[in-house]
Amino acid sequence: MNSEQLKGKWNQIKGNVKQKYGVEMDDDETFSEGKFDEVVGKIQEKTGKAKEDIKKEIDSW
Repeated sequence: MNSEQLKGKWNQIKGNVKQKYGVEMDDDETFSEGKFDEVVGKIQEKTGKAKEDIKKEIDSW
């Protein structure tokens, strides 16, 4: 497991916390950010790519 995969795991955890906070505070924007962080973290864990590279790739879709 390389460092980007570990960062991916961290992004998933951070995303889950943001989602829970968003639900508790009824904040849709925070919930959405959390969901995005979770998805990026999963991709990062599977591919080992940097978060910025994944965001660029998603933006190009």
